[in-house]
Amino acid sequence: MVKFLPLKEAVAENLHDGDKAAFEGFTHLIPTAAAHEAIRLGFRDLTLIRMTPDLIYDQMIGMGMAKKIVFSYLGNPGVGLLRRARDAIENSFPRAIEVEEHSHAGMASAYEAGAAGLPCAVFRGYRGAGLAAVNPNIKIVTCPFTGEVLAAVPAIRPDITFIHAQKADRKGNVLVEGIIGIQKEAVLSAKRAVVTVEEVVDNFDDLHPNLTVLPSWTTAAIAVVPGGSHPSYTHGYYERDNAAYLEWDEIAADRDRFQAWMQKNVIESSAEDFAARVEHLRKAG
Repeated sequence: MVKFLPLKEAVAENLHDGDKAAFEGFTHLIPTAAAHEAIRLGFRDLTLIRMTPDLIYDQMIGMGMAKKIVFSYLGNPGVGLLRRARDAIENSFPRAIEVEEHSHAGMASAYEAGAAGLPCAVFRGYRGAGLAAVNPNIKIVTCPFTGEVLAAVPAIRPDITFIHAQKADRKGNVLVEGIIGIQKEAVLSAKRAVVTVEEVVDNFDDLHPNLTVLPSWTTAAIAVVPGGSHPSYTHGYYERDNAAYLEWDEIAADRDRFQAWMQKNVIESSAEDFAARVEHLRKAG
């Protein structure tokens, strides 16, 4: 049964050292507050899974939390490199990490297979690409019905998935709207899921029935964290903080500056601080 918990308790109860963990969100609804709580709690040896790792994985990698990353795009969106991730990959600082790279189609298909309880995903892809040469988890198979040559990747089945969403109702059902990305499949493929939300409402009666709703049985815990996806945006609540993404490129470029920023803005901070960070980004009305 889903629990409504403070974020610290929700993360502490559901994330463990050595877990395969997905912190998913595509362009918006990135679960930054949950990632910061994981950093404060000091989890180690994680396999971090995400279609588009951005600032939160740069931060987690830079803090030495990851032993492996599974991804389909590694960068600071609209800016450039993830400098802490690059330092780990090229210089093993603060530790060496294993890398498993896929295409977006490969990752999305793998999540869908995991959500369906299948062992692998089969799809058209990777023809003419070099990823299969460096990723042993990309296989070539032949369709037994048509003879077509296809790609196959193992299903993604995280131990724990974290997402951010707009609303939960008091029964624990979760509403996601705007750009969905792969959040729904990431939750359904996981053993456990924790959702941070902007607010809890009585019900969704006044909303369109085709909005994405994750029923309460899909989620282990819900934590109310207004502003919890900053510096990404939450559709209908606040805009993307573009300046923060630009600033991060300079912060992450220097090891000492990175550590100082993390100490001030993550270690010595809390989930409650996120609401203030988005006040100047909130949409009028």
